[in-house]
Amino acid sequence: MNDMAPIHPGEDRAAELRAQVEALGPWFHNIDLGHGVTTAPDHFLGDYPRFKFARFADAIPAALTGKTVLDIGCNAGFYSMEMKRRGAARVVAVDSDDHYLAQAAFVAQTLGFHDIEFRKLDVYDVGALGEKFDLVIFMGVLYHLRHPLLALDLIREHVTGDMMLFQTMQQGSKDVLEVPEDHPFHVPGTNNPPAYFDDPSYPKMHFIERRFANDWTNWWAPNKAASQAMLRAAGFTIEAQPEHEVYLCRVAPIPYADWADGMAVYPARGK
Repeated sequence: MNDMAPIHPGEDRAAELRAQVEALGPWFHNIDLGHGVTTAPDHFLGDYPRFKFARFADAIPAALTGKTVLDIGCNAGFYSMEMKRRGAARVVAVDSDDHYLAQAAFVAQTLGFHDIEFRKLDVYDVGALGEKFDLVIFMGVLYHLRHPLLALDLIREHVTGDMMLFQTMQQGSKDVLEVPEDHPFHVPGTNNPPAYFDDPSYPKMHFIERRFANDWTNWWAPNKAASQAMLRAAGFTIEAQPEHEVYLCRVAPIPYADWADGMAVYPARGK
C-alpha cells in the first residue's frame, strides 16, 4: 500500500518556480509569483519594494490607460509590473545588468505581462531609444552613478514627455535652506565665504569613496535640499514628495526661464 500523498499540479508549479527563482538569484526585489512563491522571502529590508511603494502609490494615477512608461534601472521589474497592472499601454524596462534583465523577463512571463519590452541600456544612452514617454520611473539609480546630474539632464532632454517618478537614497538634513540665486564670493565687508555653506540644510552631495552598506557602487548620498536642487537644475518641477526620498516631477517648459543670462549656457534647453 502506498502511503505517499499525491502531488497536486499546484505543488509541481510551486516547486518549479522555486527552482527557477533559486537559479536566477540573488534577488533585490521581492515579488509575489503566486503559488506561495516570492523571489526574496528573506530580504533584509522585508517585503521590499512593495512596502515602500505602498507609501507613495497614490501619487501615480491609478489608471494609466493609453500611457507609455519607461522604467530606468528596472532591476527585477517590480515597478514595470505595477505600471502594467494600472493599464499602461506600453512599458519599456531598461537595465545595464544582464542578471536583472533575466530576472525581470522571468517575472513578466510568470505573471502574464508578456508585452513588457526589456532592453539592455545604460542610463547615459537613453537617447538611443529615440522617443519620449508619458511617465519615466527613475528610482534607486542616481546614487549608483558616477555622473548623476548628467543622467538627469539626459533623461529630461531625451525621454521624459511629461512626468518622472524619482527616488534616491538621501543622507543628512531633511530641512531645506532657502539660498540666494547669486552667491557672493565673500560676505560683503569681509574676506569670509557665506556661512550658509556650512549649514546642514544647504544642498549637499555626500560623496562615498569606498562602500556604503557593503556596496561599492553607492557613490552619492544627497541631502533633501540637494535632491530638490538637482531636479530643478535638470529642468524638472517637483509636483509632490509623497515619501521622504520620492519625488513626482514634471518637465519644466524651460529650465530657469527667469534667469535669462544663464540660458546662454544651455542653448538647447526648452526646444
